[in-house]
Amino acid sequence: MDLGLNGRVALVAAASSGLGLAVARTLAAEGAHVSICAREPDRLARAHAEIDAAGPGRVLSTSVDVRDETAVAKWVRRTVDEFGSLHIVVSSSGGVPHGSLEEFDVPVYRRALEDNTIPHVSVVLAALPHLDTGWGRVLMLTSEAVRQPLPLTGLSAVARLGVLGFAKGLVPSLGPRGITVNVLAQGFHRTPALDHQFGDEADAALARVAEGLPMRRIGRPGDFGAIAAFLASEHTSFITGVVLLVDGGNTRGL
Repeated sequence: MDLGLNGRVALVAAASSGLGLAVARTLAAEGAHVSICAREPDRLARAHAEIDAAGPGRVLSTSVDVRDETAVAKWVRRTVDEFGSLHIVVSSSGGVPHGSLEEFDVPVYRRALEDNTIPHVSVVLAALPHLDTGWGRVLMLTSEAVRQPLPLTGLSAVARLGVLGFAKGLVPSLGPRGITVNVLAQGFHRTPALDHQFGDEADAALARVAEGLPMRRIGRPGDFGAIAAFLASEHTSFITGVVLLVDGGNTRGL
C-alpha cells in the first residue's frame, strides 16, 4: 500500500533510539524527509546514518533537549527553513522511575511531569504554525500506562495523562485545518531502554512478560513504526482524537 508519504516532511522528537528511531526509520523508508532530534550527539549521528540509509529522502539531525522549549522552537524553525514545509509531527519524551506511587516525593512527581508532558506541548505548539493546512498529522507517543497503570508504572500514568488532555483539546481547533491529532500508547517493545530497565536478566524477564501477553511475544520496534507511519499517511485523514494502544492486547478494558 502506498501511504502517500513520499516527499512529505516529518519532524520526529527523541529519535536517536528505541521507538522514536523506529518511527523515523519507517517514515524515511516510505520516502519522507525526516528531521530528528535527541540529546546525545553520538547516538544522534548513528541514528542519522541509519535513517538516511532507510529511504530516498533527506535527513536532518539536531542535538536538542526536548525539555528546553527554546531549543525545540529553534529545531522546528531549522527544519522548516531546510525543507520548506512541514506535514508530520511526532512528539515523544523520556521515561520515569519505576516503583509504587507512595515511594516518590513531590519533587519526583514534578520532574516527571516536566519530563513527560511538557515536551509534547513544546514540540507541538512550536510546530503548529508551520503545519500544512489540509494535510497535517500530529502523533504523540506515550505509554499504555495512560489506560492501564501496572503495579510499578503508576508514575508513568500520572506524568503522561496530561498528554491525552492536550491531544484531545487540540482536535476541535485543528480539525478545520485538516490536521489530525492522535496518541500512540506503547506497550512492551524490545528497545535499548527496556533492556536497560531489566539489566542482565533482560532475556529471561522479557520472556516472562511475553507469557502474560495475549500475543505471547514482546513487540518489535518495527511493529510500532509501521502503525505510526500508517497514522501519518494520507489514508487516515478522518481519524483524529484517537488513543491507540500498541501493546499486544495487554490492555483490554472497555
